[in-house]
Amino acid sequence: MRNSITHPGADNLVYEIREIVDVSNKIESLGQPIIWENIGDPIAKGETIPLWIKECVAEALQDDSAYAYSPTMGLKSTREYIAKERNLEGGIQITPDDILFFNGLGDAISKIYKSLHSSARIIGPNPAYPTHSSAEAAHADSPHYTYSLDPNNNWQPDMEEMERKIEENPHIVGVLIVNPDNPTGYVYSLDVLKKIVELAKKYQLFIISDEIYSNLVYEGTEYHKLADFVEDVPAIAMRGISKEFPWPGGRCGWVEFYNRGQDEDFDKYTKSLIDAKMLEVCSTTLPQKLIPVVMQDERYYPYLKERNKKYQSRARIATDILSSIPELIVNEPQGSFYLTVVFKEVVLSDSNTLPIKNYEIKRLIESLLDDDTHLDKRFVYYLLGSTGLCVVPLKGGFNSTFNGFRFTLLESNEELFRKNIELLRDSIIKYLAS
Repeated sequence: MRNSITHPGADNLVYEIREIVDVSNKIESLGQPIIWENIGDPIAKGETIPLWIKECVAEALQDDSAYAYSPTMGLKSTREYIAKERNLEGGIQITPDDILFFNGLGDAISKIYKSLHSSARIIGPNPAYPTHSSAEAAHADSPHYTYSLDPNNNWQPDMEEMERKIEENPHIVGVLIVNPDNPTGYVYSLDVLKKIVELAKKYQLFIISDEIYSNLVYEGTEYHKLADFVEDVPAIAMRGISKEFPWPGGRCGWVEFYNRGQDEDFDKYTKSLIDAKMLEVCSTTLPQKLIPVVMQDERYYPYLKERNKKYQSRARIATDILSSIPELIVNEPQGSFYLTVVFKEVVLSDSNTLPIKNYEIKRLIESLLDDDTHLDKRFVYYLLGSTGLCVVPLKGGFNSTFNGFRFTLLESNEELFRKNIELLRDSIIKYLAS
């Protein structure tokens, strides 16, 4: 081209959670069955939608309005319902005009970072969810700023590091939390959340809280939404139904703006998000219509409770099995449906391997690895080639400084889930001994 047509931050758009699918498909074509544990899609892993939710969808489809455009910000009746429920919970009070719908939170995340001033930066957790970290890095054409979630302290955030980085980098204008966290399953304590609010006040920052898993919290864990503790700090909460109903294919998420009137610049920024959405006309109508119907049904929260019990049971199985390996750091998650494992320092090397019987698969795996390959990615690829078990490396997949991997807790057959974790355990032991 006569001039460059590529955004300078394009190289920062990395999503290894799905990129590893291409490698897995090639391996599958060579005769190795794949055990998919990379993507958080409950439906793909065998969860069935309750009949009563399907009946709600079927009934909504009989209404011609389900096929029409919705208002740009979202259906008024749905925004009224969300605002009413939020206000009944106490904490910050909002109106329907503080709610903006998107085609899934991926759409919202993209626009939140694209709408920032090019010099404005958001600091987020390490390990990071790649949709956030890649979009933030791409918008600034610079590596994503992170604060550490400490695997040696049950994934608690390093608050001293967070403040030091905020103080040292005046371009940081906001703090991102993912609560419950993906990929670690950590749930932020109220004490930690209040400290983040105090930092936001001290350094005049806003907060983004991705709460897509807010109703997928395990028994015994206390959960607090951003609205409960944000006080007068400008903030954005992000919600959706892809993990809850679950309806990932519905592409329906929304953001809630808090304290827009507290800061003129923040108010202008939220208006820019609304204006950007105006250019697209609207988000998907049918899922919006179903939100009040499904969430107000007396069967909804008992249904979520049963799902959470199953995830928690699998989390305990995996934690018990993998904790037997002394070279690993394994923290039992408190929410969402993932478990992240970290290799202790200096236990991995570029000479570790796993046996791969199929010569074509072995050649493929070795062609994808070089001297610059992260050590955790090397393990993940050998695991994939040897067993067909597809997990995601931390360094490349989650913008992390830790060597490790994430897998899902979504396998609905608990006996098969246990078998898969035992296969993972045996493979790790074999790999480290090689």
